Amino acid sequence: MQQQALVVIDIQNDITKNYKAIIDNINTSIDWAVAKGLHVVYIRHENLSAGTRTFKTGTRGAELVPDLKIVSDHVFTKYKGNALTSEAFATFIEQHGIDTFYITGGDATACVKSTCYNLRKSDYTVSVLSDCITSYDLKKIDDMIAYYEGKGCTIIQSEDLSA
Repeated sequence: MQQQALVVIDIQNDITKNYKAIIDNINTSIDWAVAKGLHVVYIRHENLSAGTRTFKTGTRGAELVPDLKIVSDHVFTKYKGNALTSEAFATFIEQHGIDTFYITGGDATACVKSTCYNLRKSDYTVSVLSDCITSYDLKKIDDMIAYYEGKGCTIIQSEDLSA
C-alpha cells in the first residue's frame, strides 16, 4: 500500500474561504490514509513574484490552515501551480515508488488542475476526491470534475474511500 499517497494541495491561510466547506472531508480522508498506511503529503504554494499579496514566503498566509490535520512531516513547497515542480516532492515520489495519488485541494481550477494534468501526463494513477476540492469560483467545480475525468482521473468522494 505504500505506493499510494494522499496529497493535500494548498490548504493554506490565504486560500479561498470556501475550504471550510471541505475541511472535514479532507480530514476524514487523512484519517483513512493513515489507517491504510498511505503516505500523506502536504503541498504549500508560495509566491515569489514582487507585488503579490498572497502566499508570501514567511507569512501567516502561506502556512497550512490550523484546522487541517497534520499527520506527517511530508510538507513540500512549490512556486508554480504544478506540485511536480517541487523538486523535493518529485524526489519523494521517486524514492518511495509512489504511482497512485488521491488528490484533495484548495483551487480546483489552478494548482489542483495543473497537478492532476501533470500526474496523468506522467502516467500516474490519479483519483480526485470531488468533495475534497474547492475553488474561488464554486460554479466551476462541475466543469473541473469533467476536465479531470477527461484527462483520465477517477472521480470519487471521501465516503467511497472506506468502501
